[in-house]
Amino acid sequence: MNDQHSPVSAFSYDTAFSRNIGWVTAEEQQALRGKRVAIAGLGGVGGAHVLTLARLGVGALHLADFDTFDLVNFNRQSGALVSTLDRPKAEVLAAMARDINPGLDLKIFPDGVSKANLGSFLDGVDVYVDGLDFFAFEARRATFAACARKRVPAVTVAPLGMGAALLNFLPGKMTFEEYFRLDGRSEEEQAIRFLLGLSPAMLQRGYLADRKSVDLSAHKGPSTVMACALCAGIASTEALKIMLKRGKVYAAPVSLQFDAYRGKLKRTWRPWGNRSPWQRIAIAIARRQLGATKRRGAASPSGQR
Repeated sequence: MNDQHSPVSAFSYDTAFSRNIGWVTAEEQQALRGKRVAIAGLGGVGGAHVLTLARLGVGALHLADFDTFDLVNFNRQSGALVSTLDRPKAEVLAAMARDINPGLDLKIFPDGVSKANLGSFLDGVDVYVDGLDFFAFEARRATFAACARKRVPAVTVAPLGMGAALLNFLPGKMTFEEYFRLDGRSEEEQAIRFLLGLSPAMLQRGYLADRKSVDLSAHKGPSTVMACALCAGIASTEALKIMLKRGKVYAAPVSLQFDAYRGKLKRTWRPWGNRSPWQRIAIAIARRQLGATKRRGAASPSGQR
């Protein structure tokens, strides 16, 4: 086929993203074309972040993930298809993003993020959007610490139940570690502190249908595509506000949780993060509840919960 008539040659950035104009100005759209966003973790939320930011017209993306697609990803992950089984998530999402914008500047980090590559991963980045697995504590702590050092704004939105919980960590403000206080804690304790730090209001707690589906020690928990889609919308909106320097951006220790199932929105302020009195009480209660669940499981004849 003659290149003059190929889909790529027919692509026009201005036309492709013209329906954004109105909610952003033409000048702002061109500004987004010149922005660079880094996303680590390309699963349920990360993959949705990639495609949402690509459709927003962001001109450059850094994508990091070492994993491949599996059947258990099908309920929520954007790139999970029969045709992509066992294929690298970074490769698949990069191809999908280029299909939206052939002019997209992409840098792929197929080994995920580590202390060794965080410098290049965050080089020239305007904002970092977190898509790491809930239990990737070491990688997440290292990434947010690097963002703080390099003064890169960082956005994390967690899919909880059928809703989403937002935290922004901005240069010069409270850091990820100051808020969550994970240093020196066991993995199980980090999971409790991370969960309660993300959603002090815990709006999702009331409608969990099967409590046996949650096992922090086994890195097991349910998730929904609705939550992932909400996360992408919220995270990309926060990234837009940061990149265009427009609109109110709340920084930690302020968190925001929206639960679509309950139809509730809650903004929470925890001035000392997980050191706040209410948070310390909530963490202690969660710790006791987890211990009770383990004891019941150990006492059951089958050893199963």
